[in-house]
Amino acid sequence: MARPRYPKSTGPLPPPLPPITRTVGQLVAETVKTYGEHWQAGLVIGLPAAVLSAAATGFSRAQTLAIVPFAGGVATTASYVIASAVVGGVSLRSRRVVPAAVAGVLVYLPFPFLAALFVLPGLAWFALVGLAVPAAVREDLGVRAALRRGVELGRADYVHALFGLVTLTLVVFLTQIAAALLLQGFADNSERAAAFLAGLVLSPVLFIGAALLYVDQAARVGTTRAERLAVRVAPHDSAQ
Repeated sequence: MARPRYPKSTGPLPPPLPPITRTVGQLVAETVKTYGEHWQAGLVIGLPAAVLSAAATGFSRAQTLAIVPFAGGVATTASYVIASAVVGGVSLRSRRVVPAAVAGVLVYLPFPFLAALFVLPGLAWFALVGLAVPAAVREDLGVRAALRRGVELGRADYVHALFGLVTLTLVVFLTQIAAALLLQGFADNSERAAAFLAGLVLSPVLFIGAALLYVDQAARVGTTRAERLAVRVAPHDSAQ
């Protein structure tokens, strides 16, 4: 029986769309690419989340709810600030880090209570105000200005922001579960050690993706959906 033949590539892949028209799929692809380019920094980004994930493994629901609002805010904010600095090319010694960290903790405070009902309300909250953290890092803003800017960025294209975060969360969550189960069954790793390793390697995808989402939303501030669609269609029309 003859083997099927597949068409060969005749040239390089087309360039990615600019941030103003970038799709959720391309956001994920750019996230993976950025992670690969900064994998050492990526492990530092994943460390706080990995420690929290390992510590919470095996806890009851009541214990988790008691720990996550406090330790989770610190760990999540630390990872997010580091990711925002790495993506933005900003030194962690910069004065911008402190307002970004304060804004991150404030943004995180309602999340555990919203996520306790269902994860989606928590992500909806992050999509609306969560970009305050990279805004503080990239634009050198104070806490109040960063929170206002976060809302402005979230509203610029809220659907893109929400679906971007939902997609990144699903990718990380499902992959992390599969990796944790695989690691737990390999070489007799404990459940806690497996959770730590999976969080260390995979959680940076979420934080780097959120930092890149800032770039998308910043490019879309002041534009309408029709204008963004026109920008997306224009290259195809000119090619014809």
